[in-house]
Amino acid sequence: MDFDHSPKTQALCRRLLDFMDTHITPRIRQHHEELKAGIFPVTFMEDLKALAKEEGLWNLFLPHLADGESGTRLTNLEYAPLAEIMGRVLWASEVFNCSAPDTGNMEVFHMFGTEAQKKQWLQPLLEGRIRSAFAMTEPDVSSSDATNIQTRIKRDGADYVINGRKWFISNAAHPNCKVMILMGKTDPDNADRHRQQSMIIVPMDTPGVTVERNISIMNHHSPEGHCEITFRDVRVPVENILAGEGDGFMMAQARLGPGRIHHCMRSIGQSELALDLMVERAQERKAFGKYLHQHGTVSESIARSRMEIDQARLLVLKTAQMIDKVGAKGARKEISMIKAVVPLMQTTITDRAMQVFGAMGISPDTPLADIWTWGRALRFADGPDEVHLRAIARLEIKEAQEKPGFTLPYLTAPHRNEE
Repeated sequence: MDFDHSPKTQALCRRLLDFMDTHITPRIRQHHEELKAGIFPVTFMEDLKALAKEEGLWNLFLPHLADGESGTRLTNLEYAPLAEIMGRVLWASEVFNCSAPDTGNMEVFHMFGTEAQKKQWLQPLLEGRIRSAFAMTEPDVSSSDATNIQTRIKRDGADYVINGRKWFISNAAHPNCKVMILMGKTDPDNADRHRQQSMIIVPMDTPGVTVERNISIMNHHSPEGHCEITFRDVRVPVENILAGEGDGFMMAQARLGPGRIHHCMRSIGQSELALDLMVERAQERKAFGKYLHQHGTVSESIARSRMEIDQARLLVLKTAQMIDKVGAKGARKEISMIKAVVPLMQTTITDRAMQVFGAMGISPDTPLADIWTWGRALRFADGPDEVHLRAIARLEIKEAQEKPGFTLPYLTAPHRNEE
């Protein structure tokens, strides 16, 4: 496997790093202060977006763009180091129109939308004029298995009528969020449980859509929202269905594959920042007459963190390459592997960094508490660890069953089938 970055990617990395150093990191304090003052969106976001677009650092995540669509045609492998750079500042990806859930929604519109749907919703998303949400998770069922979803989408003449409740819907509180893609059941009695679901476009201002609350994560309030939303007799035209009835599960799998790896790419960057902060702190702070890095426990934390980041990055790059070559379905085991490995790695390393910083590490004076919180939340987002571990194990068992007897030559004791 060759993970060397191409000259194109190297050039983009340099340009992105320069942009981050010049325009984003100097704004970190202002971003924090404006949010604390209740100013959202922050006053400078649109200016930074315009500048990023001018410099060609826009829509970097889409590997396939049509002529006339604004963006850079990159493979997942080429995009990985760029997402890592953006990930070092939690809000930076929005500047480059590369933040979730917009990226996943743009992928869905791009792959499955009609020309009319693309014109109405994809184009303004690609241009960064609006934002969006993806409504799948529900409070009353285990939504890690999408076949459990209960929200009803019922045909009524020229409309679909939607009734249900969703929660942890990212971005739904953002004032620029104008549309959501909702997943629900159009055919709950279908014998094929994977053909019961559909996806449908729901404008945020549709009557019957009510944002009940913006749910905090680990007591951390996110102004763009992780909202609970009710849908009471919400009517949208039949033209709002995506692909066709029964295609919801298929589209969810197509959407979640790239979305999961994008999260993991950014997590690598956040983990690198946590390690950088840990190393800097260990060199400037003394305890018991020695610098912190001269204490064995701290030096071990630094070493283990470096090893774990590099291991995780290699697995993410391998997965990106596989998605490019065989698609998300062919790389489903690797996608589950990174989704289980990377968020846990992020929280582990960030926890070590907090410990090195002492009380300061859990205060707002460093980004560590935010990085830890997001890493912990990511162990649920797009499927909890347990679901991904189960998927990996099932694929391992399946592969073993397809090559029976493969391990027999390595056994010294008689195999029971030979007795």
